[in-house]
Amino acid sequence: MLSTASPDANLTHRRLLDAAFRVCAKRGLHAATTREIADAARVNEVTLFRHFGSKEKLIAALLERSVAAQAESLSDAEPDANDLSRDLERYARRFNQMLFEHEPLIRTLIGEARRQPEAARQVISDAAKPMRQRLIDYLRAAQKAGSVRRDLKLAPAVDAFTGMLLAGMLRRTSVGKSLDYSQDVFVASVVELFLRGITASKPARKPSRRK
Repeated sequence: MLSTASPDANLTHRRLLDAAFRVCAKRGLHAATTREIADAARVNEVTLFRHFGSKEKLIAALLERSVAAQAESLSDAEPDANDLSRDLERYARRFNQMLFEHEPLIRTLIGEARRQPEAARQVISDAAKPMRQRLIDYLRAAQKAGSVRRDLKLAPAVDAFTGMLLAGMLRRTSVGKSLDYSQDVFVASVVELFLRGITASKPARKPSRRK
């Protein structure tokens, strides 16, 4: 179904989402108010409620947009199972880029986990699910092809892989100037460590019999 919203309405919608991102990143999801978000978007509160109905629906729309952006950022990083090292490095670089682009919101969600653990956990889980499942499906196919260990538990392995990248982003955005290695070197090291842990061992060749 085609959208019947006017260009001005679409622009206001985007401005409200952009303002919600800035205010929530600064104040937190719980502390941010609809008045602050409306002021940041340079509209009145009535306009905010006309577009979204409630603060909860606005936050849901913000997170939905964030997830869509994450999926789009990884859309051409789809592993093709031909080269495990190349595919994982491409995926890791796109995932890392997404982390840096969404750093304020990610830090906000981490902070909310202390104040509202159940709600924050659900939000983080929903946001991470599409990318997590994509990598799990790829590694499952690689297991069947014999390039990934058959005994590997895929879900915790993927969480360890993306968790290293997340930790790297948080560290670099906190004390980046004191690090003596580049972001590219870090990502390559994460991929190398992961590969060493998941790659299936090649069967030893049997010695040829002498006639």
